[in-house]
Amino acid sequence: MLGRWACGAALAVLAGALPAGQGALAAQPVLVPFPHDFAESITATADGSLIFSSFAGGRISRAAPGAAEASEWIKPGTNGLLSVLGVLADDASGTLYACSVDASGFGVNVPTGSKPGGLKTFDLKTGAPKASYDMPAGTIAGQTPLCNDMVVAADGTVYVTDTLSGRILRLKKGASALETWATDPRWDVKGPQLDGIAILADGNIYANIFEGDGLYRVEIRPDGSAGTVTRLQTSHKLYHSDGLRRFGPNTLLMVEGETVGTLDLITISGDTAKVDTLQGGFDGPVSLVQVGDVAYVLDDPLRFLFDPELGKKPGPPVRAVPVKLPAVP
Repeated sequence: MLGRWACGAALAVLAGALPAGQGALAAQPVLVPFPHDFAESITATADGSLIFSSFAGGRISRAAPGAAEASEWIKPGTNGLLSVLGVLADDASGTLYACSVDASGFGVNVPTGSKPGGLKTFDLKTGAPKASYDMPAGTIAGQTPLCNDMVVAADGTVYVTDTLSGRILRLKKGASALETWATDPRWDVKGPQLDGIAILADGNIYANIFEGDGLYRVEIRPDGSAGTVTRLQTSHKLYHSDGLRRFGPNTLLMVEGETVGTLDLITISGDTAKVDTLQGGFDGPVSLVQVGDVAYVLDDPLRFLFDPELGKKPGPPVRAVPVKLPAVP
């Protein structure tokens, strides 16, 4: 989720959903009050706290359950943070995962942190740094690895989308380094590609494409290696698809950005994916997270960051907008 000239992030699983009905009790918009931060990803803990990344501010902010506004939680530069894309709360391990990236190539300068960036982890309760994992060398000539979004499997393995190098990385539980797990020639193109990532009940990885049209399934074999990569046949062409989250056993939630501006429900059946709009009218949706029976859609039009003319005037308030969800299929 990075606007028209960059990619999005996002979160990749439904982290810590509350029991059905509780989400609606706190279903009010949540403001991210740092106008120059350009929040790019959102996640949630088991108690319903919302956590936000910062593409241009380098900080991570948090809003307590029911709060109308987020506040700074993890300061810029902590644990080497640069620009922050995807964030993911994993209650099972008590860990916050965050993608730290060197966004200077996109014209974004964050004067903190340590290059080249990578996957950072923090204590989910205190925000204290836990570990840092560098991105392995890229597989596409001239492309710099870029950590975008992540999902945690039941066995504790973390899968990470590398947007500019066209691959999915893996961090096994207890491992000390990220490794290349899956590649595909269809991802080996210039520009932001792999973005959101999720795991469904079939145990396989699902990932979308930001700069272009595509939703892919990557088989996880019994030995943990990557198997067949299948491009799913979507019921309509996707545009700036971002923020992918598991909803039901065979359903996903996703946002489509900019001129589309929708929250979608995707139903997987074999190699087809039916895409239905749950709500439209968003100005620049970049990510989402489910809390109980509500999806909070992070609406942050990043064109105000990347367009020099628009950047001369203040953009609209950045908010997490609640959308009531249907019953889980």
